[in-house]
Amino acid sequence: MKFSLWPQNSRTPADLLEEVRAAEDAGWYGTWLADHYMPNTGDTTPAHGDTYECWALLPALAAITERVRIGTLVSPTSVHHPALLAKRAATIDRLSGGRMTLGIGAGWQVNEHHAYGIELEPPGRRVSRFEEAIQVVRSMLSDESTTFHGSCYNLTEAPCDPKPVQSPLPILVGTRSPRMLRITARYADQWNTWATPEQAAAPRAALFEACDAVGRDPATIWTSVNALIEFDARTPPPGRAVLFGSAERLVDQIGQYADLGYDEFILPDWNLGTTKTEIADALAQIKTKVLDQL
Repeated sequence: MKFSLWPQNSRTPADLLEEVRAAEDAGWYGTWLADHYMPNTGDTTPAHGDTYECWALLPALAAITERVRIGTLVSPTSVHHPALLAKRAATIDRLSGGRMTLGIGAGWQVNEHHAYGIELEPPGRRVSRFEEAIQVVRSMLSDESTTFHGSCYNLTEAPCDPKPVQSPLPILVGTRSPRMLRITARYADQWNTWATPEQAAAPRAALFEACDAVGRDPATIWTSVNALIEFDARTPPPGRAVLFGSAERLVDQIGQYADLGYDEFILPDWNLGTTKTEIADALAQIKTKVLDQL
């Protein structure tokens, strides 16, 4: 199993780039960035707070690294036109020498859509838009040109030149809903979820059921899982999936993901400190005392 890092977009660009360079030097497999414009409030209330734009940061990450993979977790098709996503991903894949993964989703964060006047369609329509978008992206990254006429998008002999270095450039989808899982099984290369080890078996099994339904070999989809880590904590904080406890307990917990068949564990750094020194020290401890032991 591979181990990747998910830095928070609130870091200053200088601190973020320093953290990513250190991750590459320490042997992390990949680095991921969220694609949001403000902190989430759970409703239409806008939120202030530094949130650097994902697609503006990715070229810098590609330029200052040589080995570590880079990608989005995830870019919403409610916000981004699929042709632009394909062009951006292909360009960054060229810039990085073939290290880009394009993570996409249907979109969900209410306050950023409301504040910026971007329509967040009802769930059914939003998924229909996503299903068209992923087909457009897949075609533009692979085919000589793309002609697509759907209810949301219309493209006529649209080129995407130059093509990415990777063939195919991996497309990742983050989802759990049955319809989205079937779309993932048809068109994606990778799938991602949040889960503790106790929660992680069920969504992966649901993905595999979706693969069976559309005739896809589930072994051809890369699966990744995200969880926060609270080193030496006795009880988990509420909210997102969290691994907690001693180094030995954390080794066992992350090992359970591998036993379930997950290919990649992604660690967000969001709770690991408020200064770059605190975060760096926490990451070094997790890397040497936990991940390297696996």
